[in-house]
Amino acid sequence: MALAYLEIDLRLTPTDPWREIMITQMGSVGFESFVDTPQGFKGYIPQNDFQEKDFLQIDVFDIEGLEIEWDTKIIPPENWNRQWEENFSPIRVGEGCVVRADFHPPEKADYELVITPKMSFGTGHHETTQMMISFLLDLNCNNKTVLDMGTGTGVLAILAEKREAKTVLAVDNDPWCVENTLENLEMNHCQNISAQLSSTVPKKKKYDMVLANINRNVLLKQIAEYAQVLASGGDLLMSGFYVEDLGIIQNACKTEGFRFIRNLDVNNWLAAHFIL
Repeated sequence: MALAYLEIDLRLTPTDPWREIMITQMGSVGFESFVDTPQGFKGYIPQNDFQEKDFLQIDVFDIEGLEIEWDTKIIPPENWNRQWEENFSPIRVGEGCVVRADFHPPEKADYELVITPKMSFGTGHHETTQMMISFLLDLNCNNKTVLDMGTGTGVLAILAEKREAKTVLAVDNDPWCVENTLENLEMNHCQNISAQLSSTVPKKKKYDMVLANINRNVLLKQIAEYAQVLASGGDLLMSGFYVEDLGIIQNACKTEGFRFIRNLDVNNWLAAHFIL
């Protein structure tokens, strides 16, 4: 029997970085899907699973200086796919890459990524994901081994394979993200990607490229580990931090022997490319 869903339309002031943090916390209390909006995001949960007391107890409600407003509505089962179609539109990154959901019609592009995001981060709509996609479109991935840390939906891993990477290991510390990644790998007919549940950097082999679209604090903790698993001359692509954080990221990378190549920035979000 099809389920009715509860939609919560949240408006956050300020929006960042609290949007991603709140999405993660709402995922832990049963929310299955999220769509970004200009002022925040919409979260979706089966109506029968929603517990208001659990929702109101998530940590972000205690953040001083963060204003949260929301409206709710019930979405009947027959309107669920239409609701996704209204809120999750395909995006194009550069001239060559399209990210769409499985319910969207195919679009002509060099690289078409079919992503059903559920509650995972990485639909391609966020600035950090788009910048990482731009980096991958510019770099030579042919026959390279790739490690994707914080894979989310697997969108970057999928693009790396489509760009002729030899093998890709997609890692996330969230079981739901790993499950979502596996579903997206199947939809994109991927053959050379494996997904792994882990909160640490795998160290059994060397990689030619490391992708890490996470957040500043995690990146700073793991940069030394990226250096350990990257082959000499390997590429490190990172995002999930702000323009004002570039200096501290550069210093941490320099300490580990990385050479800064360039950065991209969109709406104060930044992505950076380093070579070991």
